[in-house]
Amino acid sequence: MSKFNKPSTRPATFSPVKSESVASGRTFEGAPGHARDARSELFLLAVSNMVGEDTFYEGKTERDQRFRDLVHRLAVQDGEWLARFLPWLRREADMRSAPIVAALEAVKARRDAGVEGLGRRLVDSVLQRPDEPGEALAYWTSRYGRSIPKPVKRGVADAVVRLYSERSLLKYDTDSRGWRFGDVIDLVHPTPDPALPWQGELFKHALDRRHRRDEQIPHALGVLAARAELMALPVERRRAVLADPERLRAAGMTWESLAGWLQGPMDAAAWKAVLGSMGYMARLRNLRNFDEAGISDKVAAHIAAGLADPAQVARSRQFPFRFLAAHRAASSLRWAYPLERALAHSLAGVPALGGRTLVLIDRSPSMWTQKFSAHSTMPWADAAAVFGTAIALRAEQADLVQFGIRNTRVKFRGGESLLKILDRFGRLDGTDIPSAVKRHFRGHDRVVIVTDEQTRPGWLPSNGAGYGGGPEMRINDLIPRDVPLYMWNFGGYEHGASPSGEENRHTFGGLTDAAFRMIPLLEAGRDAEWPF
Repeated sequence: MSKFNKPSTRPATFSPVKSESVASGRTFEGAPGHARDARSELFLLAVSNMVGEDTFYEGKTERDQRFRDLVHRLAVQDGEWLARFLPWLRREADMRSAPIVAALEAVKARRDAGVEGLGRRLVDSVLQRPDEPGEALAYWTSRYGRSIPKPVKRGVADAVVRLYSERSLLKYDTDSRGWRFGDVIDLVHPTPDPALPWQGELFKHALDRRHRRDEQIPHALGVLAARAELMALPVERRRAVLADPERLRAAGMTWESLAGWLQGPMDAAAWKAVLGSMGYMARLRNLRNFDEAGISDKVAAHIAAGLADPAQVARSRQFPFRFLAAHRAASSLRWAYPLERALAHSLAGVPALGGRTLVLIDRSPSMWTQKFSAHSTMPWADAAAVFGTAIALRAEQADLVQFGIRNTRVKFRGGESLLKILDRFGRLDGTDIPSAVKRHFRGHDRVVIVTDEQTRPGWLPSNGAGYGGGPEMRINDLIPRDVPLYMWNFGGYEHGASPSGEENRHTFGGLTDAAFRMIPLLEAGRDAEWPF
């Protein structure tokens, strides 16, 4: 009888996040914990790490130190991998603080180890917004003092040439920053781009502005001159300028600066005047303000069309959960359908899976307590529900389950509003993934679990009655080896709840839909590589 040559035999597949096959540790809640290799642990941590933020199971000090230790190790042992990872982390994964810290710590580690090269390229690659050169220097000097190595200076200088402009100076060079544009220029001495004849004048003006030298704005800097002209207008004459939106745009007037300049309310006329200068994120975050100001239905329809436009959604690179946050903050139902469409576009990478899929979504206290940053109101639990529900809605057949210690099915219909389904989720106590798998797995073709992986072990009932007391359950043993398990990791903690990387056990991470694209590859018998 054939042992291997069977119709059901599939080719082995491998995914990049790899862990040990036999658990050597424990999760924070006591289940068997699988340690990952350094690249895998750093990847999962970096795509969820806001730096300097406490999490439910890790304080910011220990979490940041673990992050630095991993970066230091890989910077020396596998610098080229890190040089591919960090630009992707900043651009495609859209993380800000983590790639900046990682690039600077990589320079420190390589310098201490006497390893040459990569530093300048690493630093330049992660600085993508005009305030980030100052962020990088503030981090370095606050941690390592004012002696700044050449790779950091040169990488920052390269970024300054790319990023500094008249409009960025007006938006980001403010007294609220410790490192002003002039301070950065003073320290790194960027060489102006010969293709930008105005840039030398801009650098000089930034220095004059920082040192409070009363110099006339150079003729080449037309945006700054236009802003100075507006600032010179008496307050009582400023509201009349709202009738000329082009004049506001030419002066680099953002909605934030307009509010202060008017020294009066941001009414419907003010919002309408500055709307053309507002980016996608600014519009998304001001829907309640638009309603409270009483903007007309015609203007609202224009805004809504932009919000729902797939090309604009893609360019905005908003995390999917941002649309849920905007929906909850908006005071009018006129935004509901555009936000539903925008959310769907932001989840375009979620595949339509054939067969039967079991989707388990973690609603435990650790997922509720943890927010994405100190300024965010969105818990991991709700973001996890967005991703898990999207998988369920697009699957041919799906069972959608929320779990903590107890677990319940979330009912939905095909084609139903994702935002409406999210209202059916609740808060649950504890975390027990094995019990949820045992109760709900019924010969499904795959299992998708969206969680921070910090589960309790799960226990079989003792003598057939009650919860616990019997043998410990392990997730890996509850799902047949020929059934794929896809663990979507939200926490980036050290130990995972199941093996990963091979044998139908795979772990993904990140706050966008991009990694979902790995599922069809793996199920087609192809290996999934790093997304960069």
